[in-house]
Amino acid sequence: MNILFIGDIVGKPGRTAVREAIRELQETEDIDLFIANGENSAGGSGITPKIAAELFESGVSVITSGDHIWRKKEVLELFASTDKVLRPANYPPNSPGKGSCVVTSASGISVGVINILGRVFMQPADCPFRAVESHVIALRRITPIILVDFHAEATSEKIAMGWFLDGKVSAVVGTHTHIPTADAKLLPKHTAYITDVGMVGSEQSVLGRDIKPVVEHFVTGLPTQFTIASDNIVLQSVLINIDDKTGHATGITRMEKKLCQAN
Repeated sequence: MNILFIGDIVGKPGRTAVREAIRELQETEDIDLFIANGENSAGGSGITPKIAAELFESGVSVITSGDHIWRKKEVLELFASTDKVLRPANYPPNSPGKGSCVVTSASGISVGVINILGRVFMQPADCPFRAVESHVIALRRITPIILVDFHAEATSEKIAMGWFLDGKVSAVVGTHTHIPTADAKLLPKHTAYITDVGMVGSEQSVLGRDIKPVVEHFVTGLPTQFTIASDNIVLQSVLINIDDKTGHATGITRMEKKLCQAN
């Protein structure tokens, strides 16, 4: 089977690009399942029920998140209505929402998805290694095909997680930095890995935000409102090929689609 994982979606321009890209990819590529990180999809920070519904309608089957998941209070309503929007599994057990789920692909195959949060240079969270291991054990009772979104800052922590999960899951994909890395590969025990997928946002921006206010913030040190950049949108993702029966990854390819504008 083929899974397309889409990097951090930034605001309305990112959502529009996802809708257009999925429509085209469904016509040209043999993709069984679309998964996306949506923690920046609401104005650049957080997600709401309305925006989740928009992404689901576009063709995304599971939405992962990260440290911005609590930015919109409406997320509590969202967690009460669906288990296909994930919060990091290593938040405290009594936190609203779920850290993993099982979804059925277009071809009828069960796929497990886990979302975890890094701790290096991030806000406090429980150990991601222990948390992900418990979810892997539970999901492998249902399906051998498991994808992990590791939302983390430090490349060392992400790489360590890839080696920790090699042979235990089908893929480990990194999110959070919005900058795609050049290390997409298959690990020795058939787990696909990349340190960061990238984002769906403007190429002429600072991580999807307009350049001027971000530069002003760094230069002056003063609080500045970061607005969403809307020109020269790029959709960054990875296409992961997986053996249906074993859950072993057989390939991982970085994909990048450019759109002139996504209003």
